[in-house]
Amino acid sequence: MATNASPPLQLATAFRPLASASAAGGGGGGVGLLAGGGVAAGRGRGRTQRRVVAARSVASDRDVQGPPSPEEGLPSVLNSMDSCAIASNIKHHAEFKPLFAPEHFSPLNAYHATAKSVFDALLINWNATYNYYNKMNVKQAYYLSMEFLQGRALTNAIGNLELTGEYAEALKQLGHNLEDVASQEPDAALGNGGLGRLASCFLDSLATLNYPAWGYGLRYKYGLFKQLITKDGQEEVAENWLEMGYPWEIVRNDLSYPVKFYGKVVEGTDGRKHWIGGENIKAVAYDVPIPGYKTRVTNNLRLWSTTVPAQDLDLGAFNAGDHTKAYEAHLNAEKICHVLYPGDESPEGKVLRLKQQYALCSASLQDIIARFEGRAGDSLNWEDFPSKVAVQMNDTHPTLCIPELMRILIDFKGLSWDEAWRITERTVAYTNHTVLPEALEKWSLDIMQKLLPRHVEIIEKIDEELMNYIVSKYGTADTALLKKKLKEMRILDNVDLPASIAQLFVKPKEKKKSPTKSKKKLLVKSLETIAEVEEKTKLEEEEAEVLSETEEEKVESEEVEAEEEDSEDGLDPFVKSDPKLPRVVRMANLCVVGGHSVNGVAEIHSEIVKQDVFNSFYEMWPTKFQNKTNGVTPRRWIRFCNPELSTIISKWIGSDDWVLNTDKLAELKKFADNEDLHSEWRAAKLANKMKVVSLIRDKTGYIVSPDAMFDVQVKRIHEYKRQLLNILGIVYRYKKMREMSAEERVKRFVPRVCIFGGKAFATYIQAKRIVKFITDVAATVNHDSDIGDLLKVIFVPDYNVSVAEALIPASELSQHISTAGMEASGTSNMKFAMNGCILIGTLDGANVEIREEVGEENFFLFGAEAHEIVGLRKERAEGKFVPDPRFQEVKEFVRSGVFGTYNYDELMGSLEGNEGYGRADYFLVGKDFPSYIECQEKVDEAYRDQKLWTKMSILNTAGSSKFSSDRTIHEYAKDIWDISPVTLP
Repeated sequence: MATNASPPLQLATAFRPLASASAAGGGGGGVGLLAGGGVAAGRGRGRTQRRVVAARSVASDRDVQGPPSPEEGLPSVLNSMDSCAIASNIKHHAEFKPLFAPEHFSPLNAYHATAKSVFDALLINWNATYNYYNKMNVKQAYYLSMEFLQGRALTNAIGNLELTGEYAEALKQLGHNLEDVASQEPDAALGNGGLGRLASCFLDSLATLNYPAWGYGLRYKYGLFKQLITKDGQEEVAENWLEMGYPWEIVRNDLSYPVKFYGKVVEGTDGRKHWIGGENIKAVAYDVPIPGYKTRVTNNLRLWSTTVPAQDLDLGAFNAGDHTKAYEAHLNAEKICHVLYPGDESPEGKVLRLKQQYALCSASLQDIIARFEGRAGDSLNWEDFPSKVAVQMNDTHPTLCIPELMRILIDFKGLSWDEAWRITERTVAYTNHTVLPEALEKWSLDIMQKLLPRHVEIIEKIDEELMNYIVSKYGTADTALLKKKLKEMRILDNVDLPASIAQLFVKPKEKKKSPTKSKKKLLVKSLETIAEVEEKTKLEEEEAEVLSETEEEKVESEEVEAEEEDSEDGLDPFVKSDPKLPRVVRMANLCVVGGHSVNGVAEIHSEIVKQDVFNSFYEMWPTKFQNKTNGVTPRRWIRFCNPELSTIISKWIGSDDWVLNTDKLAELKKFADNEDLHSEWRAAKLANKMKVVSLIRDKTGYIVSPDAMFDVQVKRIHEYKRQLLNILGIVYRYKKMREMSAEERVKRFVPRVCIFGGKAFATYIQAKRIVKFITDVAATVNHDSDIGDLLKVIFVPDYNVSVAEALIPASELSQHISTAGMEASGTSNMKFAMNGCILIGTLDGANVEIREEVGEENFFLFGAEAHEIVGLRKERAEGKFVPDPRFQEVKEFVRSGVFGTYNYDELMGSLEGNEGYGRADYFLVGKDFPSYIECQEKVDEAYRDQKLWTKMSILNTAGSSKFSSDRTIHEYAKDIWDISPVTLP
């Protein structure tokens, strides 16, 4: 075992580029899950299985036989999966494991009983999967993410088990409808948008493709927030998804890890660093099964909840009446997992967010290491760690994995710095999801120093080693270049350079002569001359008088100061921090330096990452960088959410193999002109639209026509996603309608239902103004009897996965209109295309690849391109931009008060001026507005020709095969994680 001595990190190996992790072996440790009685384990590639397994819990070191025998009061494992047996099992859970009053078998009660029945089936496969992983000691991937936007689990689980029909029939026997029962399930509030939904799609694909992998996240009690839409726009209230319990999780009270904050670092007599004192909490595991489709593999999503031991309740303070003080430790621990992305405007908010990120990283790594050690047994060798473990950081939130893994390996496992660094770099990889500067996290060094003092020491050392490597790479001859590289690449920003680096930036100063000294020399010389000529006459006495005793002292003092100044070189201001600016840790830079792989999530995004965001790093380590275009699971996003279309696809292709092999969707192309297919395709779309008509009525009270085009933009509300461009286009459309006669309107415009959905972050004022504006426009337009069904505007409140599952199959036009170069990828665009929806959008993110795959003629393109954006912003700053008259017209219409009394000066003002915060139209709404409304006219024209439109729709589905998350996961597994599928016997 290595000692704790930490020799300087060797530059030749410390920051070497790695194309992928080491190719050897497998990983993970054995953590069994308690088996329960009930329904058998589902089907292995279509075959009913009966499994009796022994589950070992590493944390408690006990064996549990399962499932229990009938004599113990639980039903035996069923020999068949027929609906009668399932109905009996559901009834058992309702009667003998009641969560609700047993006298009334309500839909909610039916949901929980059904979920427990399905859970029984999953549990056996769940145990079998990890028993086999442990036995084979395979390399395992661990996906760390602050978000997992799972959506409802019931329909997904029975779909993956191929038991949808059986459960539907069983519930029918019990007097319930599967769809009604499934609707009782609240969405798990564990995410916000595309980041979390991508993570969940990846987990589905990993299980479906038999890859050994776990997800790690936090179990948020309230999630982000529940969005209410009132007369004032968006209002936020706490989410209540756990109020009635969550039947898909097992709390692992026997499995927890300590997590520390604050305190100080001391060096022990053993030479190791010890982090002592401070605040101590524990992270408790909650496990959620992730079943694969048509496979027995059931992977795990482990969520951490934070608390403190019971003894931390100050019973003395409680009995004395100081209840707040008594419960303070519990509150401080539990609030870490209360809310997703707590507001960070205050110092307290910043601390809480950093606590969340560290709790995720620390608990997960401790768990990963425990599993590695458990599997290794007596043959433990830390050099094997990267060949058994792959850690993927989903965005910068889990960045603290890097110093935390270093800390554990050095401080607890006794490795040297060099050994720990080699292991860390080969283990960890980073996915970048954004080019937005505010999303590339920067944490206050001062806050991190207080909260995580040992990690700051490690980060400082990594930063110094990085700088040494940069110096060795670029040399010291060109100091301007060296300064540029250090400024761009350092992990610590606005922090003094270490002395060893600072000495490279010395500015020699010109030596200054002392005027008094020169005067003295001149006088002395004059004296000598006069003495020689006049033999020290009267003039000598007069000159001597000039150099009085006081003057002599002054001259000597100035001579000393001048000599000191001459001998001391000045330091370049570059080496010092600016006290007026904050000192920060650049988390993205740490991710790039500390990992062996950096990937973008779409081709255009990955190029921007290489050429702009991390260009200096790319020039130094080009092999670290790669692209992994995002994907979505075709199970949830076609098969289960759009059964009408799925049936049609399977019929025309000849099988349902496309669910696992989306390349087969391309076979639809040969039927793209078939009128019978067209008829079936339109009927499926209409059926889905009818469901959305009901959803809109239930959620908003508005009644819309299913005969109108359903035009949808659903995503997080953000200025760069440009919901403002969309609603201004609608306002322009509405204004033109009002100026026409009824006959002209019908002739000019196709009827549309324009649907919005998405949450604005609670402290993002401009985004909340946009929500308010959309709802004000809706209130005016929807009550205009002259316009009627020709135009409706709908904002669906509290947009989530379940709402998306209804909206996406019904959509006909979908808007993906972000400012070019600002959307990393997007995944909803893929879901819409898969479901035969036609996109209108810019050449941004995955739009570029979707357009290539579905055909340029089947995509409505508008707007400036990414390479033009910088020049366009410069043009604006120089006052050269001339807005289109139609853009000026629509802004004046908004200001006229037609949409109510709310003052929209701030919102409209953001689109005006040439510079300044909140001004100058940074997202180029005005620039793209004319192109956008002209493109919308082409949309109307195409929609009038339903034969053409239906063909475009079919070709969008047929061309979407690339965008399966199965393809993405195969690429991660091969190129980054180096893991292989494991098929259970």
